[in-house]
Amino acid sequence: MKHDNPTPANDAATSRSGRRGFLAAAAAGLTGIALAPGVRLIEIAQAAPAGAALSAGASSKVRWGMLIDSNQCGVDCKACVTACNSENGLSGGTLPTDSQWIRKIEIKEVRSGRKQYLPMMCQHCAEPPCVDVCPTGASFKRADGIVLVDRHRCIGCRYCLMACPYKARSFVHAPVTHQKPDAPRGMGTAEACNLCANRVDRGEQPACVAACTASGHAAFLFGDLNDPSSEIANRIASYPTRQIRENLNLDTGVRYLGI
Repeated sequence: MKHDNPTPANDAATSRSGRRGFLAAAAAGLTGIALAPGVRLIEIAQAAPAGAALSAGASSKVRWGMLIDSNQCGVDCKACVTACNSENGLSGGTLPTDSQWIRKIEIKEVRSGRKQYLPMMCQHCAEPPCVDVCPTGASFKRADGIVLVDRHRCIGCRYCLMACPYKARSFVHAPVTHQKPDAPRGMGTAEACNLCANRVDRGEQPACVAACTASGHAAFLFGDLNDPSSEIANRIASYPTRQIRENLNLDTGVRYLGI
């Protein structure tokens, strides 16, 4: 007897065929998928400047870090903040909901009344609390010590914002425009200073470091903390430097001199 209705086996085969077709179509369209308004994966892949060498990847032999000399930091200078905003397409914190990856803070010695002004950003901890609390693995640390956020995996829970003792993380509350290919952003995700990983991978210094040097203050020193012959390692070995909230034993990648 002939049956007009397909058998269960045929149903399964048809279902598998349909799924394969769907997946193939989805894969074909991945190169154009939108990360955020105006930013697509294919454009990010093509964003490297002509002639720029591709990074060989992060290496655990290196640990990138910064040393900030508070004695060289100009009281009214915001060159580092301006450079960070420009590099990453940030608005500059003009609204309470705006992201600000680096800010100047004031610290005051209670007994003497002496004031100092420090740049404050993600401290790129060796033991980052933001990574510990992230339920999806969106917050992660590269092999070279740079702490990043994978916006594809971020679900906007904001646990990392609460866990960071430096108030260094921001949450994107509104749609983002004027995207930078090297720093894609998106509404509903967490973000913070990424130590200009895109520049570091090209052999350049972070934008804040370059801007501070250009301003004549030279308060920033960037380099490999693991290399005993590097200038930053020698400076840290020769002078009494401090970590912010060093009692937490987070082994920060950003150190301060003169506080």
